[in-house]
Amino acid sequence: MQAAPPPVPPAEPRLIRWARSSRYAGSGDRAAVRDLVFDALRRRRSHAALGGAETGRGLILGALREAGQDPDTIFAAAPYAPLPLTAAERDAGRPPSPAEATDLPDWIADRLAADLGDGFPPVAAALRERAPVWLRVNFARGTRDDARAALIAAGVETSADPRCDTALLVTHGARSVQGSAAYREGLVELQDLSPQMACAGLDVKPGLRVLDLCAGGGGKSLALAARGAKVTAWDATPARMRDLPARAARAGASIDIAPALPSGQFDLVVADVPCSGSGSWRRTPDAKWRLTEADLARLVAVQAGILDTAAERVAPGGRLAYMTCSLFAAENAGQIDAFLRRNQRFALKAQRTLTPLDASDGFFVAELSSLMPA
Repeated sequence: MQAAPPPVPPAEPRLIRWARSSRYAGSGDRAAVRDLVFDALRRRRSHAALGGAETGRGLILGALREAGQDPDTIFAAAPYAPLPLTAAERDAGRPPSPAEATDLPDWIADRLAADLGDGFPPVAAALRERAPVWLRVNFARGTRDDARAALIAAGVETSADPRCDTALLVTHGARSVQGSAAYREGLVELQDLSPQMACAGLDVKPGLRVLDLCAGGGGKSLALAARGAKVTAWDATPARMRDLPARAARAGASIDIAPALPSGQFDLVVADVPCSGSGSWRRTPDAKWRLTEADLARLVAVQAGILDTAAERVAPGGRLAYMTCSLFAAENAGQIDAFLRRNQRFALKAQRTLTPLDASDGFFVAELSSLMPA
């Protein structure tokens, strides 16, 4: 086993600082640089092997070699271009080992191989690619056909997905979505296919009392409110919900944003808990290089506490929906098994693990039913 690559700091803030200090770079240049950085982070180990170094130059050199592109077209004596390659850089580099080719830290690869079995190699390969952009159609504002037509007017092309009637896959013009009238007027929201499928799988009828216990930005609150649920949103870090009032107004949704943890009981409690985010590493590839085994153990403990808190707020005969954007069994089925062992008031109704092979982001959802009191 080779030494693990050193952790990397969050990429997004560093890119923002670079953009602010690099006024010569236009919007297209900034987008291109961002893409290069995130592609390098997705394939950090394999590109470092091919490029012969763990440096920025080595990673880009590795990417060029993998793509079969002449490095001298990039490393050239031109304004704002990187300096030409040295003799040492030209001689460095080798094919990645099988472990390096996964583009995962060794301990993560070992855990996921055990958890996913035969599914691990294709899932690991999928995590090395860019994630697609998905939209959720807000039926309170119009139909899926209405949304597609409005997006076409903004230069955004989409395809409908048969697995979820609210889902649109963006096939062209993704960077124009947030400037479109469809987005500004609440006809569509950015939301990955996997959480859309998870929410669509819940039995939600108009008037159902729902608590979104870890609301974050409010994507699931909005999706459930669009189906007529009476949603209360709360998050342990209220700042995460700061955009929710504006998003709800745009969507025409009525959501009660709780200033404190609600003490009452609800027909459905949704707990999309803090997790490793391993299912969404295509979008946040820097995160996989920061996660440690101690971090994972801490997250599992936090999730167990949230599950217990959520259970207390489920009315008799109600339901609890536990969700993660994780691929680790310890955060998913293992967490549910442990919860059911310590809480016999609940029974498992259904659970499902989604991976990039059968949906989009890796995602887990378990629905539990609260037993009526004797």
